[in-house]
Amino acid sequence: MHIAVVPYSDPSLGGAFQYSLAVLDALAEKFQHTQDDRYTLIVRSERECRDFDQFTSRWKLARFPFFTRERLVDAIKASVGQGWLRQAIKQTAYRLAPAPGSDPDRIKSNGAGHRFLKRCGVDWVLYTTPNAQSFEAGFPYVSPIFDLQHRLQPEFPEVSADGEWDRREYLYRNGTREAMLVLADSEVGKEDILNCYGSYGITPDRVKVLPYLSPPYLTSEVPPSERQRVRTAYRLPERYLLYPAQLWPHKNHMRLIQALGQLKETNEADAHMVLCGTHGGAIRTNVYRDIMREAERLRVMERIHYLGYVPNDAMSALYAEAVGLVMPTFFGPTNIPIIEAWQFGCPVLTSDIRGIREQVREAGLLVDPRSVEAIAAGMSRLWNNEGLRVDLAERGRHRLRQYTRQNFCDKLANIIAEANQRAADLRLKRVA
Repeated sequence: MHIAVVPYSDPSLGGAFQYSLAVLDALAEKFQHTQDDRYTLIVRSERECRDFDQFTSRWKLARFPFFTRERLVDAIKASVGQGWLRQAIKQTAYRLAPAPGSDPDRIKSNGAGHRFLKRCGVDWVLYTTPNAQSFEAGFPYVSPIFDLQHRLQPEFPEVSADGEWDRREYLYRNGTREAMLVLADSEVGKEDILNCYGSYGITPDRVKVLPYLSPPYLTSEVPPSERQRVRTAYRLPERYLLYPAQLWPHKNHMRLIQALGQLKETNEADAHMVLCGTHGGAIRTNVYRDIMREAERLRVMERIHYLGYVPNDAMSALYAEAVGLVMPTFFGPTNIPIIEAWQFGCPVLTSDIRGIREQVREAGLLVDPRSVEAIAAGMSRLWNNEGLRVDLAERGRHRLRQYTRQNFCDKLANIIAEANQRAADLRLKRVA
């Protein structure tokens, strides 16, 4: 079979970007051992050509010949880099773009996309992030669904405000309905997909579980020189807890800051917190301002070290040097930073909620993300109890055996084999 792969190279997507890298890395591994399938990597810009150069030495490369909204946004973002201007451009472009309409069942046609894929001679398309082009182009495809929080927790503005709920519903309802196969991160994620969209035609046999994997750019062996370089570059304290997350409301930074304030007031722990992740756009900018105001009010500014966007080459050292990962998020079903932390023997404190509970099991401290007191108590235990940290690190390494690169590659290979069969069956039906 001839398979087109459509990745996404924007690191600001966080977990979605890391997932794209993991999929490409697994496909490259599969290609080394068998060439039963051919791959064409479809990119949108010269920047993406460079970003994915390591994966294209033996693959065909194709570039969208038509000018899409995404290409426009990517071109501008590449020229302005990270920061508020980048996010403002992205938000403006999406607001100016034609909305899917009030009826999410009414699919816009993308004839240019269909003709382009047909000219490429591909049999089906693998998208590494949800993309409306998948169903608008009317071409067989497989696509992941990362979460359905607009359905499950619409009270968070990042999944519902300013037309975001409508965009997501249009994308996910049609993305699940029209796909040959849909990829879920976990059994809980599969359950969510079936609960939300089973009435629209998605069936259990078409939802495949492909758990997240630590991205290939992280290396668990971090030499002392690299650790010192990163410590010096970011002026890190001697001991710190780490939370790598963009400043969305669901990431729960406010309660984290309040937990730090409680620890300072009670003298339970002199914990320092390192935060990394972007805060561009109106919603995240407001979160940043609110948590910094709260930090000043609670007099814990000196204990917060906000690094902003951190490039990939520094993340390994940040994890390796951290006392622990603290991630009191409200969203799941599962999260990549937890797997990353386990890779470095970094103890994990995270949310006791559906999805994450099944992901972590006994390999982390689980706390109520709605309770400042619970978060503070967990942080105190993690900060002060070395025996607990050693035990959690060992439990994390054991749990990590369920998330190996080989397991990921094997599962993806099985998914591709089934998609090949489904694509062949569809072709026979069209001929008949």
